[in-house]
Amino acid sequence: MEAKFTPPTLGSETIFHLGVFEVRNTLIASFMAIFVLLVIGLILRKQKYALVPSGFQSVVEMVIGGFYDFFGNIVHGEKKLDKIFPIAMTIFLFVIVSNWMGLLPGFGSIGFFEEHHGHTVLVPFFRSTFADVNMTLALALISISSIQVLSISFLGAKTYLGKFFVNPLKNPVGTFIGLLELLSEVSKMISFSFRLYGNLFAGEVLLLVISFLVPFIAPLPFYGLEVFVGFVQALVFSFLTIVFFSIASSEHH
Repeated sequence: MEAKFTPPTLGSETIFHLGVFEVRNTLIASFMAIFVLLVIGLILRKQKYALVPSGFQSVVEMVIGGFYDFFGNIVHGEKKLDKIFPIAMTIFLFVIVSNWMGLLPGFGSIGFFEEHHGHTVLVPFFRSTFADVNMTLALALISISSIQVLSISFLGAKTYLGKFFVNPLKNPVGTFIGLLELLSEVSKMISFSFRLYGNLFAGEVLLLVISFLVPFIAPLPFYGLEVFVGFVQALVFSFLTIVFFSIASSEHH
């Protein structure tokens, strides 16, 4: 019997139901990523904090400290950076762990078969978290909402909202620019969502195609490429969160 290639679906698949709630394979993968981060956090908490770090503590401090200094070059002001850094760093860690877990054996290949539009398709138990646009949109909403709330806390509601809503009788040009600024805030969520989703879904399809055509040695370089892409996407998402906050929390002139 000739093997038939079945491309992954654009959306995630339902594995089981909790009442009326659908538990999808990308949701399961997201909880697995959260569990990994939780275990790392508990290990760090259990270890005694040393002023001169070594071992696992030194690696974590090097990573966190390196990103703190990197983001500090973008957000000028330690007070601002201390507010946005935990959110941006959490996004980075969650995205990179989710992306790399999606490359593990079993993701996208182990599951059950079901009939779909007259065809028998594989429904995997696990899929990369961000191979579903709903997950990327949710993360984008968290990022943009955090930026708005923190910017209002720094500038005040009147000053911040004054960037978007200008009296048209006094400054019609400013009114038009304010509406464009408001539209750009909405477009950020769209660009955030589809940038991450597009790259992760394309990588998933690429690996499936290569593995189907040449199942042994050939996919290895592409796995290395996807490891790099997973890191870049996590960095870009957190980096843009920092950049957008830096812009939003600056007074408009």
